Amino acid sequence: NLLKFYCISIIFATDMNKSTIENKIETATFGAGCFWCVEAIFERQEGVINVESGYAGGTTKNPTYEEVCTGKTGHVEVIQISFDPKSISYEQLLETFWKSHDPTTLNRQGGDEGTQYRSAIFYQNKSQKRSSEKSKNSVDSLGIYTNPIVTEITALKKYYPAEDYHQNYYRLNKKSPYCQFVIKPKLDKLKSTK
Repeated sequence: NLLKFYCISIIFATDMNKSTIENKIETATFGAGCFWCVEAIFERQEGVINVESGYAGGTTKNPTYEEVCTGKTGHVEVIQISFDPKSISYEQLLETFWKSHDPTTLNRQGGDEGTQYRSAIFYQNKSQKRSSEKSKNSVDSLGIYTNPIVTEITALKKYYPAEDYHQNYYRLNKKSPYCQFVIKPKLDKLKSTK
């Protein structure tokens, strides 16, 4: 009986530790242009555990990349970030979000054009909503941009992971022309502003 009690205690303690670890991980969802670029930027940040490309903000269930590219689904190319708030805060992620793209261009980032490339923050709770709005107001008040910020801040209703070939795109395709001429310069620029 003592051995049985000991085994049950270990199982319970293990489940408690898993639960505690899982509760410490938070999620952020941002749209800032092509998700290949945005994924490459955020996966380099300390405290970020995982970055996944996907779709949010639209009406079509389980959209495909081809459907999203038509602009008819209403989805944004987004990245969903799993992060450890003890290592990096949501506010620090927002700082990178603002630095990593032009939040004043409606439905476009560089040569990528369409509603799927719009600037968007999809908050997951009231705290993220407050932080996002405060951060947007702060960036706006600094007068960094001559044009108004058009970033939408809205509740995340549904997130869909993108197809496998979109995941870890930069890491797996560094030598491709898009990675060399679009993503790499963004990464270099961000590195130089740290």
